[in-house]
Amino acid sequence: MARCWPQGRAMAAELPSRDEERLLLVAPTRRDAEVSAQLLAEVGVRCVVCRDLRALTAALGAGVGAVLLTDSALADPAIEAFVDTLARQPAWSDVPVLVMTRAREVPALPEPVLQRLTNLTLLDRPASLRAMTSAVQSALRARRRQYQLRDQIGEQMKAEQALRDSERRKDEFLATLAHELRNPLAPIRMGVDALARIPGDSAQALRLREMMARQVGQLVKLIDELLDLSRIATGKVVLRRVSVDLRTVIASALEACQPALEAARHEVRVELPPQPVWVHGDPSRLAQVVSNLVNNAAKYTPAGGHVRIELAQVQREATLRVVDDGMGIPAEMVGRVFDMFTQVDRTLDRAQGGLGIGLALVRSLMELHGGSVRADSDGLDRGSVFTLTLPAIAAEAAADCGPGAPEAAERRRLRVLVVDDNVDAADALAIQLAGNGHTPHTVYRGVDALSAVDTFAPHVVFCDIGMPGMDGHELASRLRADPRHAGKVLVALTGWGSDEDKRRTQRSGFDHHLVKPASWQAVEELLATL
Repeated sequence: MARCWPQGRAMAAELPSRDEERLLLVAPTRRDAEVSAQLLAEVGVRCVVCRDLRALTAALGAGVGAVLLTDSALADPAIEAFVDTLARQPAWSDVPVLVMTRAREVPALPEPVLQRLTNLTLLDRPASLRAMTSAVQSALRARRRQYQLRDQIGEQMKAEQALRDSERRKDEFLATLAHELRNPLAPIRMGVDALARIPGDSAQALRLREMMARQVGQLVKLIDELLDLSRIATGKVVLRRVSVDLRTVIASALEACQPALEAARHEVRVELPPQPVWVHGDPSRLAQVVSNLVNNAAKYTPAGGHVRIELAQVQREATLRVVDDGMGIPAEMVGRVFDMFTQVDRTLDRAQGGLGIGLALVRSLMELHGGSVRADSDGLDRGSVFTLTLPAIAAEAAADCGPGAPEAAERRRLRVLVVDDNVDAADALAIQLAGNGHTPHTVYRGVDALSAVDTFAPHVVFCDIGMPGMDGHELASRLRADPRHAGKVLVALTGWGSDEDKRRTQRSGFDHHLVKPASWQAVEELLATL
């Protein structure tokens, strides 16, 4: 078996890699090799003395900075294997080969071999120590530059691969988004067509309206999740923190998830401690986190499965677990399920819907709360466990939790002006208002609203922002500038929903800000406060 013998002192620590910067050498005699290695070691070069050229060729794969040979090695039959090995180097690599030869013997050197060595330096021997060490150090410096090029190429390849992965995920996301938007839009469109042909008060019409409301809710949820992720990424989400009992958060989340759980006929078990588990957080956002996890469990568990929610507190840490016996997570995906646009299985036979952003949103919201989320699974078809962890607070620190909301007062019948250049949106809101006992009036331009406020004398004005001519901001500012309208309640009803958008509507004079498409429940709750 071919052998190499390391020689000389250890290389200085500042060199990036001992193996990659070593000098491999073969000399006519063992004594010549040892002397050369010792001399080079004194200037910081790490040498590996190889018994013959075959051993040196075998050592190339473990890393090499340069090769030092004598002219006798070029006549060795093993020179072909050595040259062939160098010919198979990566594109960035060109190993420096230094050959010590007597000047008068240069014509006798094998010319084909010399032509195939692309980075060859000939040194006259006997060479001075200064000349030999200078040539070796120069070769190693050149080799370091090659390694730098290799690293740059590697980083560029990683960046290109990351870009390709990003493009692939973007394409998958856009395809999934189109699919998920069409899913609810298809029954809505069919429902609209069907409602035109059947009596409005029939049981069939009621079922159609309920179905359409569910599908609209799904559309709103998709859009809200996308907007939430965008706001979190740009630092525009502001948590409204209060002391909240996680048991009430779970109850709220389960109420929102009930349709999905019932549709899948899942058995749900909730294990709560008898005492409150207080945390400092935004109740609606925490409920959103829990409902995302429960919906995820419902979606990826076959019909008739089991979902379990467990809540516990150990000292100053609250732990909430959502456990299912569904399709599980492959080992290679466990660490990636919280990445944007990631779904465990996108194949058609296992497609479960969704954009792959729900879990990414869970992680982002937990981080905003100073908590964490972890996924565990024993593999495919062996269920999943998602564990939320939040800092718990003592009961004394939760004293700011006030009593429950008072019973809703008897509703007032209000005159409501609706201002929106989207005729369908304005008319739909007016129909809802009239159906709930209010008196609506609609106008479709901001300038028409000024005269309508005088003649109709509304209690409340619902106003779109982005309208041609006079937009909502200008309308609100002009109404606020008129003392006759000081008592009017102005509500911005708009598709713009960032925190900055809300601050701007407040500066314009609006009292409230609702984001389209606002649910009737949100409108009704706002009107009930007036």
